[in-house]
Amino acid sequence: MKILQINASARSSGANSTRLANTITERLKAKYPQADVEVRDLAADPHPVLDEPSLNALFTPAEQRTPVQAARVALDDALIAQVNAADAIVLGVPMYNLGVPVQLKSWIDAIYRAGVTFRYGEKGPEGLINGKKVYVALARGGLYRDTPADSQVPYLKTALGFLGMTDIDFIYAEGLAMGGDRPAQAFEEAERQITASIG
Repeated sequence: MKILQINASARSSGANSTRLANTITERLKAKYPQADVEVRDLAADPHPVLDEPSLNALFTPAEQRTPVQAARVALDDALIAQVNAADAIVLGVPMYNLGVPVQLKSWIDAIYRAGVTFRYGEKGPEGLINGKKVYVALARGGLYRDTPADSQVPYLKTALGFLGMTDIDFIYAEGLAMGGDRPAQAFEEAERQITASIG
C-alpha cells in the first residue's frame, strides 16, 4: 500500500491542517504497517500556477516543445505519477478566506490532464484516476461544516470526483480560532471522526 500526503498549508510548520493530516496518515500507517508514505509539502515545494506559458507548454505537442516547455510539463507529470501510484491520498486543507489555498488549487490544476487523468466521451467526462481512497483533513478557525459558507467540500467533491476519486472522507477540526477549549475539543472530535473512518 502507498499513502500520499499532500500538505496544502502556506506554512511548512505549525499548520493545524498538517497536524490533522499527519494524524490520519499515522492511523493509516498503524493499520497498514507495511505501507509506504510519501509527503509533498506545497509550502516548502510549491507547484507553479497555471499561467499562459504553462498552457502553451501543455498544448504544444511533446515533440515540438522547447526545453523550457518540456521541463514545465514534466513538473505536472511528476504530480500525476505520484497520484497514480498512491492507494490512499491524504489532503491537509486549511480554509483561507472561505476557500482552498492557492497551493492546493495549483496542485489540482496540475493533475488535470485531458486524455490522461480524465477524458471526454459520448456520455461526457470520465475520470481516469480510479480506486483511490481520499481523506481530506479540514482545519478551520470558525464553524462552517454543513453551512452555505463552506465552499471547500462541494469544490473538492466535484474537482476530485471529476477525475474519478469519489471515495472521499472529510475529517473536520473546526472552531480553532474561537478560543477557550474549542481547539482541544476540535481535535478530539476529529480523532473520533478518524476512528470512525479508519478504525
